[in-house]
Amino acid sequence: MKNTDIVAAHYAASARGDLDGMLAPFAPGIRWTEAEGSLYAGTYVGTDAIVANVFAPIGEQFEGFTVEIGDLLDAGDHVVALGHYSGKHRGTGRALRARMVHVWRLEGGKVVAFEQIVDNAPFNAAVSG
Repeated sequence: MKNTDIVAAHYAASARGDLDGMLAPFAPGIRWTEAEGSLYAGTYVGTDAIVANVFAPIGEQFEGFTVEIGDLLDAGDHVVALGHYSGKHRGTGRALRARMVHVWRLEGGKVVAFEQIVDNAPFNAAVSG
């Protein structure tokens, strides 16, 4: 399976709401970095930390949160995803649409690192009703 197929399977699992499928390609000790200044900023190590600090809070704070991938670029042991986030903040009712880039690093068919780059302004606007 190509690295782009592995990353695409993660996004497909996300679209289905399948947390186990989202986590399946993650190596033990994966390092997941959310953009500085974002709601979930930081680097989290391991699936438990990622779920607790990123995936669960997103589900709690946003209704209908989706990741729309426009391009998935094969860069060898790296995969770059270009797309948008969308959803509605549960507290303010404000809609979100933000441009994002994800950089994935894989070794031996497993994701060992992830970095998010995002336009934080739409997130901040959605949260600060």
